[in-house]
Amino acid sequence: MDVLIPKGFEAQYQTHLQRLQLAGFRPKTIEAYSQGVRRAGKYFEYRIDALNEAQLTQYFSDLLKTHSWSTLKHDLYGLKFYYAKVLHQDWPAPDLVKAPHSQRLPDIVTVEQMQQIISTTKVLSYRVFFYVLYTLGLRLGEGLRLQVGDIDADRLRVQIRDAKGNRDRFVPLPVSTLNALRQFWAVHRHPSLLFPNRAGGLKKAHLAASHLDAGGVQKALRAVCAACGLKKEFHPIACVTAMPPIA
Repeated sequence: MDVLIPKGFEAQYQTHLQRLQLAGFRPKTIEAYSQGVRRAGKYFEYRIDALNEAQLTQYFSDLLKTHSWSTLKHDLYGLKFYYAKVLHQDWPAPDLVKAPHSQRLPDIVTVEQMQQIISTTKVLSYRVFFYVLYTLGLRLGEGLRLQVGDIDADRLRVQIRDAKGNRDRFVPLPVSTLNALRQFWAVHRHPSLLFPNRAGGLKKAHLAASHLDAGGVQKALRAVCAACGLKKEFHPIACVTAMPPIA
């Protein structure tokens, strides 16, 4: 039986969300940190205002049985922020969690493999998006957020806004990529978005209120890679300016 969420917890949770927003965290980080507070709240029947080290030790030990180190880390940071900015209390277990240090190198996608992915992708918006992501060496979110005003055709560069670390940066713009973007924009003609949402179809793409759905892009990419017989996990952030023009 579900435990009734106390009004006091709900009020403090809302304060937690507000403080995260005011601290300038990204939406994904806010969701991860706030989910950590919700998860801990449910575990402790929404009494998390005076946890001790023994309770937190048991909680994170149980959490690690069903979740990844990444989830545990975000839950830890979310709870620490909650204690510091909402409760104004010291964190009761400063040396409790130390995640293992590991770094995996992403699989390298060759030019030939990328050509195969692009030629196999039938949906125009996805085909152009994969091409742009690869030739510019962008992360998924960076590519999705691209806007018309970010393209500097005269200097052949692209301004990437709100990149990792909340910093802007410029990346070189190959002529072939500029041509692909121009041709694709001529199809949808959205006043600001380079990759508008496909929900209304191309005829209504110029009216889209948001960019392509990240989940839809990832699903399409997995399907294309499977169709190509590629076993490796594709990470778009691999800039190869020698990529031939898109067909």
